[in-house]
Amino acid sequence: MQTWRDGRTAALSASDAMREVLTSLGLPESAYAAIRPQVTPRGEPLVHLGSIPAAHVEQIAEALRGTRTPPERDSGALPI
Repeated sequence: MQTWRDGRTAALSASDAMREVLTSLGLPESAYAAIRPQVTPRGEPLVHLGSIPAAHVEQIAEALRGTRTPPERDSGALPI
């Protein structure tokens, strides 16, 4: 049970962090109101982002492009 609680804590923290970032981009709360923490039965923390208007996703993508460098080669795995 403690593993699940730890996962819930991590998911809550990540959800809050995402809300903070989207707020800093100037997006209205309605754009990310569906964000919620989730935890798998095994305790893995997840964040459900829900549906986000396409125009807001474009803003998010632009912000990410400005802060991330592309991987040196495409291994098929997502960068961490």
